[in-house]
Amino acid sequence: MSKGSDNANTTKENILNTTLELITTEGLENVTLRKIAASANVNLALINYHFGSKDKLVNEALKRLLASLKKLFIILDDFSMPPKERLKTFMIQYANSVLQYPALFREVLGKGDLIFESQFEYKDYMRTMGVNKIKDTLKEITGEEDSDTLSMMMVQLHSAIFFPSLMACKKNAPLVWKQIPIETQIDYLFEHYFAKYI
Repeated sequence: MSKGSDNANTTKENILNTTLELITTEGLENVTLRKIAASANVNLALINYHFGSKDKLVNEALKRLLASLKKLFIILDDFSMPPKERLKTFMIQYANSVLQYPALFREVLGKGDLIFESQFEYKDYMRTMGVNKIKDTLKEITGEEDSDTLSMMMVQLHSAIFFPSLMACKKNAPLVWKQIPIETQIDYLFEHYFAKYI
């Protein structure tokens, strides 16, 4: 790889990382290409050269974040850990990602005004693989065979973790959600939710 392409990759990485940070701190609707350029210490033409538009840049940033989330599902395939530990580890890391980028997660969940191609890719992954990995792990933990029951359990667990995680990022969130670490919340949930399966 030539030095020029190394510099281009570094610049592109800088722009993507800056975009993610600005979306996190200011919200997607408040981020402009000018703000990104100023924060990344690059000129606007360079952003246009690498990405073409704000939508394409945000889509690429979302794609990067969602790719990292897909990698978390590998935890559920690590059969050297007991199933409950796999699920707990997965949920802690997933929740920490939500806490790191709450504005992006609201967009991914369709709570924002913008729609990006990467949202559809991630939702398709969840529908075809992610949901099944979670349900299979729940089946291992509980012995439950009914797919609808496993789906309901998955929704309940996700709601119990991700709703507080998203709420903790809001300025006017109840203090308790901000004070209790997500690991502690998940430990407590698992102790009670899976008590009869120990």
